[in-house]
Amino acid sequence: MWSKLGTYAGIALGGLDMWTNTLFGFSFFGTLKHGKSDAASLEPAAGHKPIDYPKPDGVLTFDRLSSVFLSNTNHEEDQPVHLKVKDMALQETSEYEVYAGPSARYCPAGVYEWVEENGAEKFVINAQNCVHCKTCDIKDPNQNITWVPPQGAKGRSIRICRRSPDRRM
Repeated sequence: MWSKLGTYAGIALGGLDMWTNTLFGFSFFGTLKHGKSDAASLEPAAGHKPIDYPKPDGVLTFDRLSSVFLSNTNHEEDQPVHLKVKDMALQETSEYEVYAGPSARYCPAGVYEWVEENGAEKFVINAQNCVHCKTCDIKDPNQNITWVPPQGAKGRSIRICRRSPDRRM
């Protein structure tokens, strides 16, 4: 609602829609669509000023790796990388040169980074930090990164135990 109608109208009509949906089970507006995908909405970096983010203070804001640790996501050291880059040359020419490497910013876990190596920027994937949010699969401007389910239990199937509904805890 906000992106279509602005802040004040979006809040007012969103609140009305929420209450009618809660009380009467219908929505005046249905499902609104943005018109294009997240990947298509990304604009080239040349048209924008870089944002200077303040350093985390450890009280109100925290660094990414501390937050990844708190997510308790665990990957084995020898596990195959589950983040697939289709064309690394496209990643460097388009994602870095045109869009200024947004993967380093849109990934909440700091999985992707651009590191200078021999005078050139190199794309590095730290798959062990991945929290499986699939943002890279959705937001990558070229749809060049594919998230696949990670290998679990060393390639063996994982059995999920379900409690019988008549058993009490």
